[in-house]
Amino acid sequence: MANYRIAPSILSADFARLGEEVRNVVTAGADIIHFDVMDNHYVPNLTIGPLVCEAIRPHVQVPIDVHLMVKPVDRIIPDFAKAGANIITFHPEASEHVDRTLQLIRDNGCKAGLVFNPATPLHYLEHVMDKLDIILLMSVNPGFGGQSFIPHTLKKIAAVRKLIDESGRDIMLEVDGGIKIDNIEAAARAGADTFVAGSAIFGKPDYKAVIDAMRSELAKV
Repeated sequence: MANYRIAPSILSADFARLGEEVRNVVTAGADIIHFDVMDNHYVPNLTIGPLVCEAIRPHVQVPIDVHLMVKPVDRIIPDFAKAGANIITFHPEASEHVDRTLQLIRDNGCKAGLVFNPATPLHYLEHVMDKLDIILLMSVNPGFGGQSFIPHTLKKIAAVRKLIDESGRDIMLEVDGGIKIDNIEAAARAGADTFVAGSAIFGKPDYKAVIDAMRSELAKV
């Protein structure tokens, strides 16, 4: 079986007790904490910044995966690296120089990745595969949690999986948006290995039951 990773998105957590929430979801079996940063500019919502990342860092040992939905993006990268991020991803449209931004993330000691919205073409990947540790495909249009999975994303996952395999590089393939127990297997079959889930986990009373059910689905692949 592939090395699958489940990354609960704290966008759907109870912010009044965020430290407890991240501890509980890791105890329940989460591999990564997914951290959604929105700026009310690149996307129509405003969420959380480096101070919140710094606040939850002592509560968990697992990697914190920061998804930057901000423009411009370079200024804030060192702040998140200092705050304890392990992985930082951004949208190519939000960077003036994609290659330089990827290098900036790596220079600050984090794994680096690109994020593709449902309608964003994959041609950016042609020139930077050697600088990528992760590729994140959005299966919803970013900005809000609780949206439904866009089925066309499965074709895009398969296309990126082919590019990764052809490159021979060890690059994570993450999918984010509407991932639930009933579609995680399809996303894995298409080639994803890392799965962001927000309301599907934090919206339920028993986090472990949901994560266990997701792993049961992944075991079928």
